[in-house]
Amino acid sequence: MFISNAYAQTAAAATSGGFQSQLMGMLPLILMFGVLYFVMIRPQMKKAKEHKAMIEAISKGDEVAISGGLLGTIASLSESQIGLEIASGVVVQVQRHAIVQVLPKGSLK
Repeated sequence: MFISNAYAQTAAAATSGGFQSQLMGMLPLILMFGVLYFVMIRPQMKKAKEHKAMIEAISKGDEVAISGGLLGTIASLSESQIGLEIASGVVVQVQRHAIVQVLPKGSLK
């Protein structure tokens, strides 16, 4: 009684759109997730994979930089830690994941 016939008809027509109107409503969300994946998630996964491969490939005698800024030569290796020689006769134990970069041979001398 209080709603005019014109409004009631447009409301009924809008709700009867069905699957196509729902898909068009969700399309911006799907597009935003796709952009987010290709801009943020995929590069981060690629970088993590490269870092893991670098950590697995290190060996005794490699010169590395760790996240704290220390530079040194790997003196010993274990499954989760490395012995990093930062000066002659000074060896510190650090976690493998602290390694940020493997330096070229001879860069510390």
